[in-house]
Amino acid sequence: MILTHDDGMTELLDRAIARVRMLPSETQDELAGVLLRLAGEEEPVDRLSPEEEASFANSRAQAARRDFASDEQIRAIWAKHGL
Repeated sequence: MILTHDDGMTELLDRAIARVRMLPSETQDELAGVLLRLAGEEEPVDRLSPEEEASFANSRAQAARRDFASDEQIRAIWAKHGL
């Protein structure tokens, strides 16, 4: 049997939201994003930090210049990680 409050929210969802509210803000946002995606939210809810934005902009600029790692550089990275 599913129990609901007057506002239509189930007790289980209410309990989950109360628990998530006790977590750090970043974790709350991550869990909210998961819930929105599961509920069919189509707009992206993830936000990049300024550092991530800058990193992606740099990567896109390198790709536009066709500035890619050499085969030797890739092999060195693989070797560093035991691959």
